[in-house]
Amino acid sequence: MKKSVNKKSRSDASAARETRKPDRSQVFYVYCVGERDALDAMLAGELPPAIESGASLETVGGGELAAVVSGVAASDYGEATLEARLADAQWTAARAMRHEQVVEYFAARASVVPLRFGTIYLERARVEAMLKERDAELRSIIARLRGRDEWGVNVFCDRAQLKERIAAVSPRLRELLQQAEQASPGQSYLMRKKVESLRADETRVESKRIASDIERALAAASEGAARLRVLKGEAAEHGELTAKLAYLVARERFPHFRAEAERLAAAHAALGFRMELTGPWPAYNFASGIEQDEEPIRGKG
Repeated sequence: MKKSVNKKSRSDASAARETRKPDRSQVFYVYCVGERDALDAMLAGELPPAIESGASLETVGGGELAAVVSGVAASDYGEATLEARLADAQWTAARAMRHEQVVEYFAARASVVPLRFGTIYLERARVEAMLKERDAELRSIIARLRGRDEWGVNVFCDRAQLKERIAAVSPRLRELLQQAEQASPGQSYLMRKKVESLRADETRVESKRIASDIERALAAASEGAARLRVLKGEAAEHGELTAKLAYLVARERFPHFRAEAERLAAAHAALGFRMELTGPWPAYNFASGIEQDEEPIRGKG
């Protein structure tokens, strides 16, 4: 009788251990982090679709903070398979759009730390551990982003128009042209040739100077500024993309920020500059640090 009881107890303990084993067929896709009460309240509303059809958005908590996650198949999002999936442009584009829709939904209603596309943890417990380990850092970011949005400003330059008008803003070229007008015909010809050779250089210098002036002026009207990398060949109908900027703007200050952007656009339009204001966006460029020690778009342990 006693042996039977002990045998049964060992069997029950073994079964309990089996049930505690993590489900390796599923990993956790993480969208953003915020205050748990605020995120849970939003789950009761009409939610955007999760990154995979049929998956549900949920929160994984770690004290007063929580992460918005959805379970996804390890066969698609595991460390061994995700790279191959990302090579499929159509597959990636559809899921990047769903990721953005989820983050935008929560960011529009609460202060959240948005995570980049492809942030994955292999176990629920690892998400909870991340929230606990980074509690102070996450709270600081959430406080900084509260009541603020990210706005993008793209600065385009029509180089041909700027080159045509560069003498009007370049003291160096103006001086050479004045000297050419007063010089003898032979000297004037040589000096005008020199002006033409310098025109392209001055155009490049002036393009950078004006972009920097715009960046500084808008930074003064915001709570944070970041210059983003311009990919080679990026352009639009407005011309060459000279600068790609991001700003953290308090919602109550946005009318002032927009007015300043409009003033700058008008001031530089005659030289061939155009500005494009985009947003509001989740503040990806001002949620520093959350993925610093993790490889983006990789399976997380």
